[in-house]
Amino acid sequence: MNIENTKAQMRKGVLEFCILSVLKDKEAYTSEILDTLKNAKLLVVEGTVYPLLTRLKNDGLLSYRWEESLSGPPRKYYGLTEIGQTFLNELNGTWTELSDAVNLITTQKQ
Repeated sequence: MNIENTKAQMRKGVLEFCILSVLKDKEAYTSEILDTLKNAKLLVVEGTVYPLLTRLKNDGLLSYRWEESLSGPPRKYYGLTEIGQTFLNELNGTWTELSDAVNLITTQKQ
Protein backbone atom coordinates (compact mmCIF):
# COMPACT_ATOMS: atom_id res chain seq x y z
CA MET A 1 0.00 0.00 0.00
CA ASN A 2 1.31 3.44 -0.94
CA ILE A 3 1.05 5.90 1.98
CA GLU A 4 1.55 8.93 -0.27
CA ASN A 5 -1.43 7.91 -2.40
CA THR A 6 -3.58 7.54 0.72
CA LYS A 7 -2.48 10.95 2.01
CA ALA A 8 -3.23 12.54 -1.38
CA GLN A 9 -6.71 11.00 -1.41
CA MET A 10 -7.41 12.34 2.09
CA ARG A 11 -6.34 15.86 1.03
CA LYS A 12 -8.36 15.66 -2.18
CA GLY A 13 -11.45 14.73 -0.19
CA VAL A 14 -11.41 17.99 1.76
CA LEU A 15 -10.15 20.32 -0.96
CA GLU A 16 -13.61 21.46 -2.10
CA PHE A 17 -14.58 22.23 1.50
CA CYS A 18 -11.35 24.19 2.03
CA ILE A 19 -11.75 26.24 -1.15
CA LEU A 20 -15.30 27.20 -0.23
CA SER A 21 -14.09 28.09 3.27
CA VAL A 22 -11.36 30.35 1.85
CA LEU A 23 -14.08 32.24 -0.02
CA LYS A 24 -16.59 32.46 2.85
CA ASP A 25 -15.76 36.05 3.83
CA LYS A 26 -14.28 37.60 0.71
CA GLU A 27 -13.65 37.13 -2.97
CA ALA A 28 -10.24 35.89 -4.06
CA TYR A 29 -8.41 35.08 -7.26
CA THR A 30 -6.82 31.71 -7.89
CA SER A 31 -3.32 32.66 -6.74
CA GLU A 32 -4.70 33.91 -3.41
CA ILE A 33 -6.67 30.69 -2.97
CA LEU A 34 -3.58 28.60 -3.72
CA ASP A 35 -1.44 30.67 -1.33
CA THR A 36 -3.99 30.24 1.48
CA LEU A 37 -4.10 26.48 0.93
CA LYS A 38 -0.30 26.23 0.77
CA ASN A 39 0.12 28.36 3.91
CA ALA A 40 -2.17 25.89 5.68
CA LYS A 41 0.12 23.06 4.49
CA LEU A 42 -2.54 21.70 2.15
CA LEU A 43 -0.31 21.00 -0.82
CA VAL A 44 -2.14 21.47 -4.10
CA VAL A 45 -1.18 22.43 -7.62
CA GLU A 46 -2.85 24.83 -10.03
CA GLY A 47 -3.82 21.94 -12.29
CA THR A 48 -6.01 20.59 -9.49
CA VAL A 49 -7.59 23.87 -8.42
CA TYR A 50 -8.61 25.35 -11.79
CA PRO A 51 -10.89 22.45 -12.81
CA LEU A 52 -12.37 22.35 -9.31
CA LEU A 53 -13.15 26.09 -9.40
CA THR A 54 -14.83 25.61 -12.79
CA ARG A 55 -16.90 22.71 -11.47
CA LEU A 56 -17.94 24.67 -8.35
CA LYS A 57 -18.94 27.59 -10.60
CA ASN A 58 -20.88 25.31 -12.95
CA ASP A 59 -22.66 23.79 -9.92
CA GLY A 60 -23.79 27.29 -8.90
CA LEU A 61 -21.69 27.41 -5.71
CA LEU A 62 -19.31 30.10 -6.97
CA SER A 63 -19.59 33.19 -9.11
CA TYR A 64 -16.74 35.16 -10.61
CA ARG A 65 -15.92 38.57 -11.97
CA TRP A 66 -12.98 39.94 -13.93
CA GLU A 67 -10.90 42.79 -12.55
CA GLU A 68 -8.13 44.65 -14.32
CA SER A 69 -4.68 44.25 -12.79
CA LEU A 70 -1.88 46.82 -12.75
CA SER A 71 0.73 44.08 -12.84
CA GLY A 72 -0.49 41.87 -15.67
CA PRO A 73 -3.59 40.43 -17.26
CA PRO A 74 -7.06 40.79 -15.72
CA ARG A 75 -7.76 38.58 -12.70
CA LYS A 76 -10.77 36.35 -12.20
CA TYR A 77 -12.12 36.83 -8.65
CA TYR A 78 -14.26 34.04 -7.22
CA GLY A 79 -16.89 34.40 -4.52
CA LEU A 80 -19.57 32.26 -2.91
CA THR A 81 -23.12 32.43 -4.19
CA GLU A 82 -26.07 32.09 -1.81
CA ILE A 83 -26.26 28.43 -2.77
CA GLY A 84 -22.52 28.13 -2.12
CA GLN A 85 -22.92 29.64 1.35
CA THR A 86 -25.72 27.21 2.18
CA PHE A 87 -23.64 24.32 0.83
CA LEU A 88 -20.65 25.44 2.93
CA ASN A 89 -22.82 25.62 6.06
CA GLU A 90 -23.93 22.04 5.44
CA LEU A 91 -20.34 20.92 4.90
CA ASN A 92 -19.29 22.63 8.14
CA GLY A 93 -21.84 20.58 10.07
CA THR A 94 -20.77 17.37 8.37
CA TRP A 95 -17.09 18.16 8.95
CA THR A 96 -17.70 18.71 12.67
CA GLU A 97 -19.53 15.39 12.98
CA LEU A 98 -16.89 13.54 10.97
CA SER A 99 -13.98 15.16 12.78
CA ASP A 100 -15.51 14.38 16.19
CA ALA A 101 -16.10 10.76 15.19
CA VAL A 102 -12.57 10.30 13.81
CA ASN A 103 -11.02 11.92 16.89
CA LEU A 104 -13.08 9.69 19.18
CA ILE A 105 -12.02 6.55 17.34
CA THR A 106 -8.35 7.45 16.89
CA THR A 107 -7.81 8.58 20.48
CA GLN A 108 -9.73 5.72 22.09
CA LYS A 109 -7.71 3.56 24.47
CA GLN A 110 -7.96 -0.14 23.69
